[in-house]
Amino acid sequence: MTVVACLDLDRTVIYSAAALDLRMPDHEAPRLLCVEVYKGAPLSFMTEAGVAAFTALREVAEVVPTTTRTPEQLARVHLPGLPPRYAIAANGGCLLVDGVPDPDWAEVVRARLTGCAPLAQVQDHLAAVSGGFVLNRRTASDLFCYAVVERTALPTGWVEDLAGWCAGRGWTVSLQGRKVYAVPRELTKSAAAREVVARLGGHTLLAAGDSLLDADLLAAADRAVRPAHGELHDTGFVLDTLSVTDASGGAAGAELLDHLRELAVGGRTPAHGRV
Repeated sequence: MTVVACLDLDRTVIYSAAALDLRMPDHEAPRLLCVEVYKGAPLSFMTEAGVAAFTALREVAEVVPTTTRTPEQLARVHLPGLPPRYAIAANGGCLLVDGVPDPDWAEVVRARLTGCAPLAQVQDHLAAVSGGFVLNRRTASDLFCYAVVERTALPTGWVEDLAGWCAGRGWTVSLQGRKVYAVPRELTKSAAAREVVARLGGHTLLAAGDSLLDADLLAAADRAVRPAHGELHDTGFVLDTLSVTDASGGAAGAELLDHLRELAVGGRTPAHGRV
């Protein structure tokens, strides 16, 4: 029986230079591995401790990158070791098997989304309510859309109003950094994670994530961990099966990976829900 570990990537396992939150003196900063290059420049990193913890976790669990990124955006990320057998992209809308989108899962997703308002309707509404604070609007894998915003200029209540409009049409809204996502309610990481577990004959699902779009995944897992930063931390998200790191920023990545490895091999349950 296989232990499956579904890992959100951005600000959970990999970090931009800003998200690393390196508050120590420069001479004490950790050594970094660049795992993503965008337009010829380094974009995402793991600490040396994070690389070691990730490698150790892969020895005892089937690690599945599980991200809101599109397959094209995910392809830029090169995690340590061999490419994973399974990966989940587009917030569960795309299941990659050996790097190739699985057509059977695509059919399942299309059927799940029939009860939600069409993407075009949500795109049109997002365009209608956008102002100068919206820097760009994009569509991801023809499944959901998002706006890149200037956070300091974001009008009070705008995200909440958009969320209310979307809720009545079967969509959810999430603010992550400078991106406001509008995603069909039935498009979930947890559904794709359960599919991977079923295919592998696994009996244990572990998970990690930091954003509201990870909440369903963490709730579906037998045990889960989140870093002490991000949307879920800001909203005080808790579960009986959830642990929280002591560290925030890049240091949390190594900490949560170490904890997942302990769980995969039957490690002890941390006291008071902490790692």
